[in-house]
Amino acid sequence: MNHEYEQLLEGIKTKKAVLGVVGLGYVGLPLAVEMVKQGFTVIGIDVDPAKIDKIYQGESYITDISSEDLAAVVASGRFKPTTDYSMIAVIDALSICVPTPLSENQDPDTSYITSVVDQIKLHMKKGMLITLESTTYPGTTEELIQTEIEALGYQVGEDFFLCFSPERVDPSNVRFNTFNTPKVIGGTTEACLELGTALYSQYVQTVVPVTSPKVAEMSKLLENTFRSVNIAFINEMAMMCDRMGIDIWEVIDAAATKPFGFMPFYPGPGIGGHCIPLDPMYLSWKAKGFRFYSKFIELAQSTNDNMPYYVIGKTSTILNEYAKSIKKSSILILGMAYKPDISDLRESPGLEVYELFKENGANVEYYDPYAVSFRDKHGETVHSVAYDPAQFKKYDCMVLITNHSGLDYGEIAAMGVPIIDTRNAFKNYTLPHIYKIGHSVQHVEEPDVALIV
Repeated sequence: MNHEYEQLLEGIKTKKAVLGVVGLGYVGLPLAVEMVKQGFTVIGIDVDPAKIDKIYQGESYITDISSEDLAAVVASGRFKPTTDYSMIAVIDALSICVPTPLSENQDPDTSYITSVVDQIKLHMKKGMLITLESTTYPGTTEELIQTEIEALGYQVGEDFFLCFSPERVDPSNVRFNTFNTPKVIGGTTEACLELGTALYSQYVQTVVPVTSPKVAEMSKLLENTFRSVNIAFINEMAMMCDRMGIDIWEVIDAAATKPFGFMPFYPGPGIGGHCIPLDPMYLSWKAKGFRFYSKFIELAQSTNDNMPYYVIGKTSTILNEYAKSIKKSSILILGMAYKPDISDLRESPGLEVYELFKENGANVEYYDPYAVSFRDKHGETVHSVAYDPAQFKKYDCMVLITNHSGLDYGEIAAMGVPIIDTRNAFKNYTLPHIYKIGHSVQHVEEPDVALIV
C-alpha cells in the first residue's frame, strides 16, 4: 500500500487521526460523541449555528445523548463543533451524516450530499477517508462522490479513500446504540474497505465488511423496505379483521406463540420517521432506471399512506354511535411523535391525521409531553395542550396516535371519553368506550324510548 494508506492507518491505530462528522443530527451527533469517547479528536460541522451553540453549552437536542454526556465530551477538549467547512482541511477521515429527503414528486433529494461534496472539493487534502452514512440509492457513493473527486485528479484507493456505511440509528432504543449496533461498510477499493473497517472498529463493537458500497447501500434499503412491506401487510390485515369482526391484536398474539417461521408486526395509524416512509421510494426510483417496477414497494407505500384516512373513517363511525359527526366535534390527539418516548416528528402519521381532522371541520388539539409544538401545513405553529384531566373530559373523543410510556392510561380510560386506540395501548382496559383499530365497532346501546316517561 502507498504512503497515504500507511499514514492514515497508523493515525487510526494510534488515534492521532483527526476525525470529522458533517451533520450533527440524530445520526451525526451520537457518532461524534462516540468517537470522542473512544479517544479521537473530532471536528463536527453543521450549518445550523443554534446546534453548535447548544453543544458548547452542553445542552443536548438529541434523545439518545444526555446533556451530561455531551457536556463531558465538550469538556474533554477533543470535540470541536463548527459551522466552518474550511476545517475539512485538517480532517483525516470524514463521515457524512446529512439528510436525504424525498422531493415533492417522491424522487430522491440528494442536494445535501452534493453540497457537502462541493465543500470537500474545496478543502480536502490528499489521503482523506470519506464515508457516506446518509441513506440513499445504490450507486450514490460512486456517482456523487467518487466521480466528482476523481475529476479533480485524485485517484480513489490511492490519493483518497471512499466507503459507504449506512446509519442504523433507532431513537430511544435503550438496548442498541452507536457502539453496540453492528455496522455494515463497503469500500470502493480493497484499500478503502480496509481503512474504513479499521476506523469504525475503533468505536463500533461489530463491523460487517461487504464487497462494495452498492451492497452496503442496498442493505439499508432492504432493511427498511422489509419493514415497510410487512407493516403494510399487517395494516391491511387490521382493516380486514375490522370488517370481519375479529380482533387483529389477539390474532397477532396467538400467531406469535409459534416459535419459528413467524415474526410479529403491528398495525398503526401510518408509518413515520426518516427511514421507513422514504427509503423504499429511493429503491423504487432507482429500480425504474433499470426498467424494473416493484409492485410490492408501491403497494406497501400506498397501504401505509392510506392508514391516516382509515383512522379518520374509524373515528367518524365511532362518533356516529354517539349521534355526533367529526364536523364541529372537539377531538384530542394523544401523542404526535412518530414513535414512543421521543420528540421526533419527522413523517409522523399524527401530522396527517391532524390535518385531515381539520379539513373535516373538527376542533382538534393534541397532547404530547415530548413533541411540544409543530408547524401545520399553513406554516402556523401548533402547541401541545397541557395535561389536564378535567379539560380532557370535555372532548368528544380522543385518538391515541403515539403510545408514550409515561401516559397514565388508567386515568385517561376512566375519563369516559370515547377513545380510538391505534396502538393497542389501552389493552388492559376493556371498557365499552375504548375502540381499537383492527377490530369492529361495538354499537352503543340506546335507551328504550318506550320506557322514557
